[in-house]
Amino acid sequence: MRPTPPTLSRRLAAALIAGGLTLLCTAPAAAQEAAWPAKPITLVVGYPPGGSTDLMGRLVGAELSTRLGQAVVIENLGGAGGTIGAQKVVGAAPDGYTLLVGSSNELAIARLINKSVKYSPANFTPVGLIGSQPLVLVASTATGVKNAGDFTDLVKKNPGKFSYGSSGVGTALHLAGEMVKEQGGLFMTHIPYRGVAPLTNDLVGNNLEFGVFVLSSGLPHIKSGKVVALGTTAAKRAPATPDIPALAELPQFKNVDIESWFALVGPAGLPQPVVAKLKKALAETLQSPDFRKKMAAAGSGVAAPDANLPQFWRDEVAKYTKIVQFAKIDE
Repeated sequence: MRPTPPTLSRRLAAALIAGGLTLLCTAPAAAQEAAWPAKPITLVVGYPPGGSTDLMGRLVGAELSTRLGQAVVIENLGGAGGTIGAQKVVGAAPDGYTLLVGSSNELAIARLINKSVKYSPANFTPVGLIGSQPLVLVASTATGVKNAGDFTDLVKKNPGKFSYGSSGVGTALHLAGEMVKEQGGLFMTHIPYRGVAPLTNDLVGNNLEFGVFVLSSGLPHIKSGKVVALGTTAAKRAPATPDIPALAELPQFKNVDIESWFALVGPAGLPQPVVAKLKKALAETLQSPDFRKKMAAAGSGVAAPDANLPQFWRDEVAKYTKIVQFAKIDE
């Protein structure tokens, strides 16, 4: 047998060594992904405790903990409309140990109205849609308005006289109000509040004529008769409140369809084995009767386990972009 040339032998040895080093480097990473989760997971919520996004985070976190066999710790990072929490997750290591339960505000709306928000959907790994909450347009009792038809007639007869409030500029509540104005051809002034509490105080105290709430926040005041529900903003009536009409039932508001939605995401570049485990755990969660019961009690709908979050996200951004342009919120 002819001897192997020395040059070829050196090349072969170098290739074998390089291959061995590659295996040595990739094997631990693969093992870590297979063993995930091997320690507690941090679930970031970009709002203080007690709000709707925080509730979603705690409900989902408890379910994921049970299904993944590891503690899921909620980290509330309130401020800047949820964007501080979102930015933390964008900058986190893509190892599956830092995730975000985010809402439409910070995931889709914020970057359309605030040039300082630099992240986009491309900076996240989408895991899955959790659910959504309809918003509700309400009137103070002093207006004498009883339904959406009365509301439309009153505002059209008095252009510029009335105001509506939301929990802040660029929130889903603000965009819902602007969508109602655009669809109905109405002229009202938007008054942004620093959260739901002062908005509620002014509506209940008859210092503001109209307002937009997340349904779960507005429901106690609707039931007590302190404000009047004019209609929800989803395309159909909310299962939790079948007695409150959807605004879309009126011809002038037939295209009103906006909700506050919630999704589970991670930083860009999450390993596929980790994403697969998260998707499976979330799908099981969404089908859990106990979870669905708790979501219904909070006035929230549950997403389909196979919902296409990336496509849904793109569609929502396109919808919000039109509203922002109409209301000139980004100027």
